[in-house]
Amino acid sequence: MAELVERGGRDEFILRRLTKPEEFRAAEELSAASAGPRSPATFLRAAQDNGGIVLGAFADVHLAGASAAFLGWDGTTLYLYAHLTVVRPEYRNHHVGRRLLLRLREELLEAGLGEIRWLADPLESPAALLGVRRLGGVPDRYLIHHFGRPTDTDGATEETDRVRTVWRLSDPKVEARLKDGAPSREADESRWKASEAILESETGEHGLRQPKAVNEPTSPSVHLEIPFDLALLREHEPRAVRSWRHATRDAFRAAFDLGYVVEDFAVISADHERRSFYLLRSPKAG
Repeated sequence: MAELVERGGRDEFILRRLTKPEEFRAAEELSAASAGPRSPATFLRAAQDNGGIVLGAFADVHLAGASAAFLGWDGTTLYLYAHLTVVRPEYRNHHVGRRLLLRLREELLEAGLGEIRWLADPLESPAALLGVRRLGGVPDRYLIHHFGRPTDTDGATEETDRVRTVWRLSDPKVEARLKDGAPSREADESRWKASEAILESETGEHGLRQPKAVNEPTSPSVHLEIPFDLALLREHEPRAVRSWRHATRDAFRAAFDLGYVVEDFAVISADHERRSFYLLRSPKAG
């Protein structure tokens, strides 16, 4: 892959495949510091050398972010599985993750393939903002305890539910989203108000929302709330994370069982509060 320099305002990043041992070690360290899976340098090197793609976004000589992907096959479709996309905290407002995934898209289209898949924590609003909102990916499968229940350094455990997201690179809806951007704030608020809540929430002790009830979807258009800031919730109301996990699991499974499809993700400002929602539609809605 040729080296690509991307500029946007004051931001300038060089996007290219990792080649040097120290670059793979830097990517491993970056993955270890993230909430995602730790990816050893040896694995990243093996993926790069055997048909995968391991990209870095460099700010000068510093690795600002990395994305690792390899080919997958489910018996009918050949696709690229994006195993890892991580960004240093100081670069998270520079759209580095989006740039890396768009570069993966370019490479895959050049190779004649049309689909990228990845897994994401359904409670992580930033992941949904990138994968669903900005790129047009579609979460289509809910996976319970997918990675087991790892223990963190404080001895606490948290269930590792994931949603599989499918990004169909040449889908007209994807191309329109990449070209025209997301709907306006007014359009989001109008759709949110007109849709049915399948996960109701209320304000908790520390002013953070917690789930109140899960309802079976009945309307053509529904919304499913998740925490706006999961890190803040973990810090101030850690017991509420489990409640959100189980409520979100029940709501997603109820919607998917009835054939609902995730169409978008939006952050809504209501009564001076920012809230995060998946927006779903019944296939019967047309």
